[in-house]
Amino acid sequence: MELRPTLPLGVTENPLFVPDATYGAIKGLGADELPAAGVRVLMANAFHLMRAPGVTRIKALGGLKKMMGWPGVLMTDSGGFQALSLIRENAGRGRITSRGLDFAFEDGAKVQLTPEKAITTQLRLGGDILFCLDDCTRPEDPEAEQILSVERTIAWARACKDAFAAQLGKRERDPDRPRLWGVVQGGTSPELRRQCAGALLDIGFDGYGFGGWPLDSDGKLLTDTLALVRDLIPAEFPLHALGVGHPVSVAACGRMGYTLCDSALPTRDARRGRLYCFRGDVPTIEGDDWFKTLYLADEVHARNDAPISQQCECLTCRTYSRGYLHHLFKRDEPLYWRLATIHNLWFMRQVTDLVAAERAA
Repeated sequence: MELRPTLPLGVTENPLFVPDATYGAIKGLGADELPAAGVRVLMANAFHLMRAPGVTRIKALGGLKKMMGWPGVLMTDSGGFQALSLIRENAGRGRITSRGLDFAFEDGAKVQLTPEKAITTQLRLGGDILFCLDDCTRPEDPEAEQILSVERTIAWARACKDAFAAQLGKRERDPDRPRLWGVVQGGTSPELRRQCAGALLDIGFDGYGFGGWPLDSDGKLLTDTLALVRDLIPAEFPLHALGVGHPVSVAACGRMGYTLCDSALPTRDARRGRLYCFRGDVPTIEGDDWFKTLYLADEVHARNDAPISQQCECLTCRTYSRGYLHHLFKRDEPLYWRLATIHNLWFMRQVTDLVAAERAA
């Protein structure tokens, strides 16, 4: 099956930020509210949804998009990140083998995730963009682990594509069919990144993702490695920076030519009282000091009748003051989650719009 560098309807070559709806929801917001907050694409986690509520139940409810009421583009993560978050960081939670990921949970449950199961699960969920199962690492992991990760990722990508082609059947030539993207691993090793990217390009996918933890041990973005992967993947292919969500990092990836970035960070920060703002009077991503965080728990905001940002046109900034939001936050009012999340998502849309304008100039 020959795959092509194409995007589903609703996704353009301009950079977009994708919030993580891990369990099929953005906490505090209904799917009908997300487009007005600047969201066009969501990322759901197939591994977590497989465990609860379960793929059979989701399919009985018409698939994930219908269940969520989401009209936009839906991406589904394969579960490869859980190789890092659940197994590499806690050996008692399972093991990684040549066949896939074997998970063991505290309640006694055991789950095996193979490339074939990852594809079957994502197709049954009904996503628009599916990811191959990959073996995710941290940049500081030993070279031997990085080599194994690349070998597994390549082998699993082949198995994923075979399973995808077999299950797609007659839908292969359907322009609205799901897209399948491969994930480039290799830590910070240019040689391993080249090896992985070259092998995935030979297999052939609709698009690609930058895989592995995107920050170094000091929390700094792996700029050189991200730039290398963008150079390794031909420009006609969409490229997704998986796990990149800080506004400054999203702007940096957008400038490199990445199509998409996803993370739970902006929505999680919103719920915890960390709201995003441009530092100057005019929204800009120029210079090194264009971004700041407003900490809503600070008492200085208690009597402030100004919005979060004078430059923001989101519903929250048009309607509510910092003082009111401070009050809601302190009282743990559910309304706070909604209003703060709307603002941070709108801010991320502003950032990617500014990057798109730069790239078009």
